Amino acid sequence: MIQTGIFSGYFPYELERTAKVIRSHGFNTVQLDLHFKDMELGPGQLTAQKCTQIRDTFRNYNLPVSCISAYTNIVHPDPAERQRRNGYLKEILTHARQLGSPYVISETGTFDTESDWVHHPKNKTEEGWDQCRAVIAELSQHAYDHGAVFLLETYVNNVVGSVEETLRMFAEVDHPGLGLLMDPTNFFEAHNIDQMDRTLNQVFDALSDKICIAHAKDVKRSGDDKSEKHSDIGDDSAAESHTFRGVGEIELPAPGLGALNYDLYLQRLAKKHPNIPIIIEHLTEDDVPRAKQFLDERLRANGL
Repeated sequence: MIQTGIFSGYFPYELERTAKVIRSHGFNTVQLDLHFKDMELGPGQLTAQKCTQIRDTFRNYNLPVSCISAYTNIVHPDPAERQRRNGYLKEILTHARQLGSPYVISETGTFDTESDWVHHPKNKTEEGWDQCRAVIAELSQHAYDHGAVFLLETYVNNVVGSVEETLRMFAEVDHPGLGLLMDPTNFFEAHNIDQMDRTLNQVFDALSDKICIAHAKDVKRSGDDKSEKHSDIGDDSAAESHTFRGVGEIELPAPGLGALNYDLYLQRLAKKHPNIPIIIEHLTEDDVPRAKQFLDERLRANGL
């Protein structure tokens, strides 16, 4: 049966309190965010001792770590900033097994200097593609060298956004250190959101064999607000990857609050990955019970 989990970063507490609260909601796995009120875990501050403490704390609450967040702009146009960001990502890859999972996730970035999610013309050029491919190849090799797997998460405005681009990247970086985080909502744009089932089937027909972990959020048209949207999740220091809710024509709310055909999504996901962890995101802490109930009901309805 599919395992339901949540990002630990939606619970802005000390390590043990975070694990205790997540378990109280009935989850049985987490995507680990390296952000706890009582620990320094930034660049240069990861140690084997800290990693073991984090891993064992979640295990003590029957919350095995299924994957680890390392979201950053891997193609940031400033070379020094790109090196700094990817250096920390490599640190996380190095310590991934000690943290409890080989799977470390990031999106593929944008050449925009102000946002990790806004489209930039260079994203869809061969020059931009070549730079992104080189970074992903380097990260995949680093992951492999440390017993980890770098999971690419697509997003329409990033360098790798479409099904075709995802297939191309896996063809050009054919490496055991590279896998896919499946979030079908990230493939939707104004031109295909009204072709929900066709798009979902296209995604899974093409990419099912690459999937390692899945996400659970939703997708809908954004209405009049075309700006970059963020949500207040009650933590001033929260990563933007947790507050982001979409930009332009598409909004990305919590599961059950949009137009995604969840029954088809879960059926296609389970066909080849019947025991995969699916991680809830894009919500606030007070919405966790509703979102989990929605996902659990859809899983039950589909015998998953």
